[in-house]
Amino acid sequence: MFKFRLVIACLAVAGLSACLDNDLERGLAGAAGGAIVADAFGGDPVTGAIVGGAGGALCDEFTRQCR
Repeated sequence: MFKFRLVIACLAVAGLSACLDNDLERGLAGAAGGAIVADAFGGDPVTGAIVGGAGGALCDEFTRQCR
């Protein structure tokens, strides 16, 4: 149950990442969220941070939600 709540909290924070001003801020928020979610599911937090950071930094290139 703890992991479920942690994932829901990370998703809520990720939803707010669109409110950040630039790619660096979105990338840092994505990296933090990715590391936490990867660790919660037993994955490698470094890999989660890399994937989350890339997703956060590039989200405005592919969607209209991050603009």
